[in-house]
Amino acid sequence: MLPLALILRARGAKVSGSDRALDQGRLALKFDFLRANGIELFAQDGSGVSSPHTIVVSSAAVENTIPDVQAAHRIGARLMLRAELLAELFNEAPNAIGVAGTSGKSTTTAMIGWILHATGRDPTVMNGAVMTNFATPDAPFASALVGKSDLFVSEVDESDGSIARYSPRVAVVNNVSLDHKSMEELRALFQAFVAKSELAVLNLDNAETEALAAVLPATRVLTYSLSNPKAHLLASAIQALPDGVVFDVSERNAASPVKLRLRVPGRHNVSNALAALGAARAAGVSLQEAADALGPFTGVRRRLETVGTANGVIVIDDFAHNPDKIAATLATLHDFPGRLLVMFQPHGFGPLRLMKDQFIACFAQNLARDDVLIMPEPVYFGGTTDRSVSSVDIVRGVAAAGRDAHVFPDRAQCGDVLVEMARPGDRIVVMGARDDTLSQFAGELVSRLGSR
Repeated sequence: MLPLALILRARGAKVSGSDRALDQGRLALKFDFLRANGIELFAQDGSGVSSPHTIVVSSAAVENTIPDVQAAHRIGARLMLRAELLAELFNEAPNAIGVAGTSGKSTTTAMIGWILHATGRDPTVMNGAVMTNFATPDAPFASALVGKSDLFVSEVDESDGSIARYSPRVAVVNNVSLDHKSMEELRALFQAFVAKSELAVLNLDNAETEALAAVLPATRVLTYSLSNPKAHLLASAIQALPDGVVFDVSERNAASPVKLRLRVPGRHNVSNALAALGAARAAGVSLQEAADALGPFTGVRRRLETVGTANGVIVIDDFAHNPDKIAATLATLHDFPGRLLVMFQPHGFGPLRLMKDQFIACFAQNLARDDVLIMPEPVYFGGTTDRSVSSVDIVRGVAAAGRDAHVFPDRAQCGDVLVEMARPGDRIVVMGARDDTLSQFAGELVSRLGSR
């Protein structure tokens, strides 16, 4: 909601809002930032919805029982979903680039946005994460960029089915795997998304996106891969570094490869970079120009972000919340020595119920023998949900597979255990989504470790 509000405000609209996190006294800095950008904030009690000319925009997580929604019904104000309004803005843009997929959307969106910005294309960018290249002391929550050109780059979400609303000129799909919806539903959503595009940028290293590429005309597909020589963009000579990764990119029919050094680590970011390069090529940027622009790219907030080091222990904050993302994070960290103490806070009871077996298999297969998994119960800020599967079920399954796994009722107890357990050379990884206070928690761990 924040980047959408910023884009609308920058375009001259009068914007106000409410949030249960504001009412609960959380995330003060984020709300101060919104106020500083001319966005008035109200308690979520209906008081902010007083005119029938107001358009009330709600996220998919907001129930119809919320007083603001009830007030809109009562006075006849128009109601829209967040994705509905974003899709309207996106579809109006002549040069719309939609970034979709189960994993890597935010990073790829930020990469595309940075390439287009750094090469003078002046895009508008809508992201679900803070893009660190655009963040400044005056704009610490830079998840949006407002440009003057016809380029509109946006992360597109399949979790609530809203991807069906978007009509991209360029459709980027990083990967498709189980997350939020069944595979049958996901296949239908992504097939429809790429079918509406003039050009689809697709990953040949994922079976589902490879299948999408196979059914589109060759003239409407640009593919990329870390291993398939048939791809339009192919990465090779990949070398992992503690603070990034170096690799070569070959373009089909080009004379020689382009060398690229990323400042974000992991093979998954090599794949994200190829997707971004493909989208940039579709926007008319040369491969060399795009690769040069990606060199200074510093990533997005909460993606393998080092929060600090204290007494020889590194604390890392990471957004990983589904099996694919968790596996990518663990694989990247295992490129280098050091025990991992992983605290994974699930982002809801629903995902645990849908992907219970996949979560167990992911941790069982990707944790090293001396790694430790610690889980609190899922994040919960209100609303109704089925709690039939909990963190206890995941930990029980991971422990049965021979890995060191523990569950605690709340995050505070997890923090106590992490601080007590950590020793020099360890890396504490705070994982989870949908809860910005996880970053604050990670910072507190650094302070506590430093004062031991």
